[in-house]
Amino acid sequence: MYTAEMLESMKKVEANRAENAVLEPRRMTAQEKTDLLAAYHPDYKTGEFTELTIGANKGEKVPHELAALLQGKSRIDPANISLDDPDYDVDVLVIGGGGAGSSAAIEAHEAGANVMIVTKLRIGDANTMMAEGGIQAADKENDSPAIHYVDAFGGGHFAAKPSLLKRLVCEAPEAIKWLSDLGVEFDKTEDGTMVTTHGGGTSRKRMHAAKDYSGAEIMRTLRDEVLNRQIPVVDFTAAIELILDENGHVAGAVLLNMETDEILIARAKTVIIATGGAGRLHYQGFPTSNHYGATADGLVLAYRAGAKLMYPDTLQYHPTGAAFPEQIFGALVTEKVRSLGAKLINVNGEAFMHPLETRDVSAASIIRECSDRGNGVKTADGIGVWLDTPMIELKNGEGTIEARIPAMMRMFGKYGIDIRKEPILIYPTLHYQNGGIDIEPDGQSAVPGLLVAGEAVGGIHGRNRLMGNSLLDIIVFGRSAGKNAAALSKDVKLGAMTLEHVNKFNNERAAAGIDDDTVSPKLLPSYARKQN
Repeated sequence: MYTAEMLESMKKVEANRAENAVLEPRRMTAQEKTDLLAAYHPDYKTGEFTELTIGANKGEKVPHELAALLQGKSRIDPANISLDDPDYDVDVLVIGGGGAGSSAAIEAHEAGANVMIVTKLRIGDANTMMAEGGIQAADKENDSPAIHYVDAFGGGHFAAKPSLLKRLVCEAPEAIKWLSDLGVEFDKTEDGTMVTTHGGGTSRKRMHAAKDYSGAEIMRTLRDEVLNRQIPVVDFTAAIELILDENGHVAGAVLLNMETDEILIARAKTVIIATGGAGRLHYQGFPTSNHYGATADGLVLAYRAGAKLMYPDTLQYHPTGAAFPEQIFGALVTEKVRSLGAKLINVNGEAFMHPLETRDVSAASIIRECSDRGNGVKTADGIGVWLDTPMIELKNGEGTIEARIPAMMRMFGKYGIDIRKEPILIYPTLHYQNGGIDIEPDGQSAVPGLLVAGEAVGGIHGRNRLMGNSLLDIIVFGRSAGKNAAALSKDVKLGAMTLEHVNKFNNERAAAGIDDDTVSPKLLPSYARKQN
């Protein structure tokens, strides 16, 4: 399975393991990080971005793939859509069935609202399910929300929206308690104390986890709560356009049954966008750790309705995506592997960077090692560096890997790789949408009645996110959006429903000379082979 070159490199990794285990490469200075990111991080490749010519972010740069969708043609002709007899009529419509959408629906239901979830796949088919490492919360004696804030603010290049970040860190301990009370099985010691670990860029051990399937455990619990409450879930049904009323207040959504292509109309007093990320757009040709439906739908819907985006030019490339074998190319290798002691090692068996730098710095370091420095390990169809997993048990004792990261052990074990004995090859993978829809701390966007939660939000993390803060934000802002949407719905008196904003957007496209035939939202990626 391994090439001769890979086997030779593995021998060097093994020979240097004991020395590398105690070696602690120094952390980079602030200037070194700045220079590294400018030279190697994908966000800094100016040729990979397009300037928007219409909409609330006109004049700003976004990735080519996202620009085409934001400025794309609607999937509907408003003249052919009747809004007179809605198929659904609710107080709160939640678009998206992941962690943020489920949290929002639970809290809206708890507040007494008539709430419904629509999701283009199934409830739980989301990036939440695929999150592995854990969820941050400053709930130990040597920690505080203030310290959590400083870590996250610095890790995000001091660009986070302060009001959003403050809410994130201050409500984190309560989010952990809420999840625990719902039934999430967090790792605990024998006396019931929650086990916490470090993540990249953290100054305290505040990462709560359920082994290395934290997101799956959280999603299991949230999904069960939604179903137990008998909250209606309309699956395999995508929102393809928002509906406004004559006063510009959100009034529902146009839906598409993904199986029958039937158009449905949902009337709602408030709408929550919780559609997740954009990894399946494969920016700059990168592989992705994201689930199949992550195609930036929420950003497109909100932008067409007049919402503004924040930091749409910044993405997170997780430093450790699987680079070998090809069957799992791009799959997430949780940061928890490094927090437990594994280090990044180049083709010569050398530890070339501190293992817990922030994700953007780590990704850029790996790209530099494989490109300019020529120290990458070549595979049959790519390149990578080693993540020396046997180092974990060298440091922590036999059995640590199976006890703390069993999902990683199983994922590689399917292909004959025992990560307790062999290092694994990794390379950065497209992981997270740092930018998204601009909101206020209560979840409200610039469109009245349209709230947003989860990965579709921009500004919470600034221009880079620390490990464990995404599972946290889906809970904090999902719950907040649900509560606030339910409260708002009590006083909403909707006017006549209209799709005039779609016509207005089409006119803007024409005036700007946009003749691109891209239809949006994308809904699902296409992997069909091109015919020669």
